[in-house]
Amino acid sequence: MVFFLLGLAVGALTIFLLYYRARRELEQIAAEKQVVTKETQIVVDFMHHMAEALGENPRREELYQRIVHASILCTGALSACIFERTSENSMRGAALEGLFPPHRPLPEAVKGKLTSRAKFIEQVLKYESFPVGEGVVGRVAATGKAEIIADAAVDARIVKHDDPALVVKSVIAVPLTFRDRFFGVLAVVNPADGQPFTETDFSLVQSLAEQAALALHNADFLIYQIEKKQLDLDLSLASGIQQMLLPRVAPQIKGFDVDARYIPEQKVGGDFYDLFALSETQLGVAVADVSGKGIPASLLMAICRTNLRQIAPRFGSPARVLTELNRVLSDDLQQKLFITIAYAVIDAAENEVVFARAGHELPLFLRQDANGGMLTADFVGSEGMPIGMVDPELFEAVIADRRESLRPGEAFILYTDGITEAPNDEGKEFSGTRLAERVRAIHTRSARQINDGILDAVRRFSGNATQRDDLTLVTVKRV
Repeated sequence: MVFFLLGLAVGALTIFLLYYRARRELEQIAAEKQVVTKETQIVVDFMHHMAEALGENPRREELYQRIVHASILCTGALSACIFERTSENSMRGAALEGLFPPHRPLPEAVKGKLTSRAKFIEQVLKYESFPVGEGVVGRVAATGKAEIIADAAVDARIVKHDDPALVVKSVIAVPLTFRDRFFGVLAVVNPADGQPFTETDFSLVQSLAEQAALALHNADFLIYQIEKKQLDLDLSLASGIQQMLLPRVAPQIKGFDVDARYIPEQKVGGDFYDLFALSETQLGVAVADVSGKGIPASLLMAICRTNLRQIAPRFGSPARVLTELNRVLSDDLQQKLFITIAYAVIDAAENEVVFARAGHELPLFLRQDANGGMLTADFVGSEGMPIGMVDPELFEAVIADRRESLRPGEAFILYTDGITEAPNDEGKEFSGTRLAERVRAIHTRSARQINDGILDAVRRFSGNATQRDDLTLVTVKRV
């Protein structure tokens, strides 16, 4: 009987212990769940805060400030700071809140000039920089691994400041990274309750850093999209203006058939052509190629065209026109920018072409022999250097006019290197030889049909290769 009662007692005690242990485990699970729920809510609130910030399209500095402010609110830290990496591979404070301790000891001379503690610390952190790898923040930046220092007093990397308000008791530093992109390091210092940071705090700050880095990435993406839309708008406007500058209809000159084409590589380009009447029997023809691409090249093209139109009517010599154009533009052309141009005067009264080249591609003449039989396609040159490349005196000394007659059925073709240097899938270029062969094959056609045939030949030769330069083409044929 005694053993029976003793067995009941032991059984009851075992059940009680099991119940008590289970209850403790349930309470611990509930506590952990509460912590996780609280942490989750903090992260969700932080994400919401960042989403609101992104909706306002803030500058990077403003977003940094929002992140450190939200970090303090979420962790209960007394201060926080974001450090970013400079181009010299050093770390510098980018945004802070609270009395964040400087990374290095304060010189005595500087301490004596302290007027406002908060303002002073802000200035110190703004201008203080230290190498990646130095201190806790530098090490996090170097390794990409977050660190928690529960008791900073025993860590040799922590600077021991004399000012009690700047004493570091506990610190968490985590990298702000999204995928392979590093934005900086977020550091929070000294919990407001005076207790060391815990592993729970560490986990929370890491979660906040992940969301902050995502917000920074999204902010950059939004800025990129906004800038891209603005650039697309600017390019559309520039393209519209550029198209307005190109002649819509070639001026008519008796006895000559004229056609011009322009296909930019981008929305705007650096090539241009111009056709303008100089008299009832004379037509000015120009084809030019501005170094560079995009809007800068298109602006320079517009400036060049405007000046050419003002200068050309004043001089009968194409070489003199280009000399004056070089003189006017030389001071405005930045280093490494230049313009190649061929300018010609078609004279219907004399049935001839007078042209000058400023470093441009050789004009192509389609000719017949005296009996109208043998057909040749010849590249005819004249001396000259690009506009903006040399001093005006040297430019004037080199450039010269070239005079060539045009008989019925013969043609004069100006073009840019986008035609002859158009590549195919194998990297070979269309070349001047192919251009001449194509022109000989279609010499009986109109100026428009000759240009169609040339461009069609270039397209077929290039195949799937990407157009890498502007294509400009002007054909003048005597009929």
